[in-house]
Amino acid sequence: QVQLVESGGGLVQAGGSLRLSCAASGRSFSMYNMGWFRQALGKEREFVAATSWSAGRTYYADSVKGRFTMSRDNAKNTVYLQMSSLKPEDTAVYFCAADLRRLAYGLAANYAYWGQGTQVTVSS
Repeated sequence: QVQLVESGGGLVQAGGSLRLSCAASGRSFSMYNMGWFRQALGKEREFVAATSWSAGRTYYADSVKGRFTMSRDNAKNTVYLQMSSLKPEDTAVYFCAADLRRLAYGLAANYAYWGQGTQVTVSS
């Protein structure tokens, strides 16, 4: 089992940057596939980015490709989401997720463990 805690959210102007962190506690962090999802007010949770347990591959939603970068540091049990060129439509609660299974990375249902979320607000 793993516990996840996100941090780094806040208020930023359009065009600005933020870096989110997700710290994991528990055993065998390096074996977990990790994902970032977001949920805007009144909308469904949507996939943002994911990285495999080996960090050999990283995947992005089309809406953030070229602007967001996900990385992981297994030595620190932490994953990051560097967000640049932020837009008002990026405003949402951002969640970190983890799972040991090797399932489709873009589906929220395929992640067993979730953090509490961190709010990102982008003003125009």
